[in-house]
Amino acid sequence: MSARTHLDALKVREGYWFAQKLYGYGAVPVTWQGWLTTLTYVALVALLAWLMPTGALKLIAIVPVSAAYLYFIWTRTDGGFRWRWGPEKKD
Repeated sequence: MSARTHLDALKVREGYWFAQKLYGYGAVPVTWQGWLTTLTYVALVALLAWLMPTGALKLIAIVPVSAAYLYFIWTRTDGGFRWRWGPEKKD
Protein backbone atom coordinates (compact mmCIF):
# COMPACT_ATOMS: atom_id res chain seq x y z
CA MET A 1 0.00 0.00 0.00
CA SER A 2 1.51 3.30 -1.06
CA ALA A 3 1.93 6.48 0.97
CA ARG A 4 -0.30 8.28 -1.55
CA THR A 5 -3.18 5.88 -0.72
CA HIS A 6 -2.83 6.64 2.98
CA LEU A 7 -2.69 10.40 2.39
CA ASP A 8 -5.74 10.30 0.12
CA ALA A 9 -7.67 8.44 2.82
CA LEU A 10 -7.02 11.31 5.25
CA LYS A 11 -8.54 14.02 3.07
CA VAL A 12 -11.80 15.51 4.34
CA ARG A 13 -14.60 17.53 2.80
CA GLU A 14 -15.05 21.25 3.49
CA GLY A 15 -16.18 21.95 7.06
CA TYR A 16 -14.71 18.81 8.63
CA TRP A 17 -11.61 18.93 10.82
CA PHE A 18 -11.05 15.25 11.56
CA ALA A 19 -10.76 12.12 9.41
CA GLN A 20 -11.61 8.57 10.37
CA LYS A 21 -8.63 6.60 11.60
CA LEU A 22 -7.27 4.26 8.96
CA TYR A 23 -7.14 1.34 11.40
CA GLY A 24 -9.44 0.90 14.38
CA TYR A 25 -12.13 3.18 15.77
CA GLY A 26 -12.03 6.95 16.11
CA ALA A 27 -10.70 10.02 14.36
CA VAL A 28 -7.49 11.97 13.81
CA PRO A 29 -7.08 15.72 13.31
CA VAL A 30 -6.19 16.62 9.73
CA THR A 31 -6.69 20.40 9.59
CA TRP A 32 -5.15 23.19 11.63
CA GLN A 33 -8.52 23.66 13.37
CA GLY A 34 -8.57 20.00 14.38
CA TRP A 35 -5.03 20.17 15.70
CA LEU A 36 -5.78 23.39 17.61
CA THR A 37 -8.89 21.80 19.15
CA THR A 38 -6.89 18.74 20.19
CA LEU A 39 -4.03 20.77 21.68
CA THR A 40 -6.53 22.97 23.55
CA TYR A 41 -8.21 19.87 24.97
CA VAL A 42 -4.87 18.41 26.11
CA ALA A 43 -3.85 21.73 27.72
CA LEU A 44 -7.22 22.04 29.48
CA VAL A 45 -7.05 18.50 30.86
CA ALA A 46 -3.48 19.07 32.05
CA LEU A 47 -4.51 22.33 33.72
CA LEU A 48 -7.49 20.70 35.43
CA ALA A 49 -5.33 17.80 36.62
CA TRP A 50 -2.82 20.25 38.04
CA LEU A 51 -5.40 22.53 39.70
CA MET A 52 -7.72 19.95 41.27
CA PRO A 53 -6.51 18.85 44.72
CA THR A 54 -7.94 15.31 44.83
CA GLY A 55 -8.46 12.45 42.41
CA ALA A 56 -12.24 12.64 42.76
CA LEU A 57 -12.33 16.33 41.85
CA LYS A 58 -10.01 15.71 38.92
CA LEU A 59 -12.38 13.05 37.65
CA ILE A 60 -15.44 15.26 38.17
CA ALA A 61 -13.75 18.07 36.20
CA ILE A 62 -12.14 16.05 33.41
CA VAL A 63 -14.98 13.65 32.49
CA PRO A 64 -17.40 16.35 31.24
CA VAL A 65 -14.61 18.11 29.33
CA SER A 66 -13.62 14.81 27.69
CA ALA A 67 -17.24 13.98 26.84
CA ALA A 68 -17.71 17.40 25.24
CA TYR A 69 -14.48 17.01 23.27
CA LEU A 70 -15.49 13.55 22.01
CA TYR A 71 -18.92 14.82 20.98
CA PHE A 72 -17.37 17.78 19.20
CA ILE A 73 -14.89 15.70 17.22
CA TRP A 74 -17.65 13.22 16.37
CA THR A 75 -19.62 16.09 14.79
CA ARG A 76 -16.54 17.33 12.89
CA THR A 77 -15.36 13.93 11.59
CA ASP A 78 -15.94 13.29 7.90
CA GLY A 79 -17.86 10.01 7.83
CA GLY A 80 -18.39 9.72 11.59
CA PHE A 81 -16.83 7.08 13.79
CA ARG A 82 -16.67 3.45 12.70
CA TRP A 83 -14.23 0.56 12.76
CA ARG A 84 -11.84 0.47 9.82
CA TRP A 85 -9.33 -2.09 8.57
CA GLY A 86 -7.25 0.29 6.43
CA PRO A 87 -7.88 2.65 3.55
CA GLU A 88 -10.96 1.85 1.53
CA LYS A 89 -10.23 0.56 -1.93
CA LYS A 90 -11.63 2.69 -4.72
CA ASP A 91 -12.39 0.85 -7.95
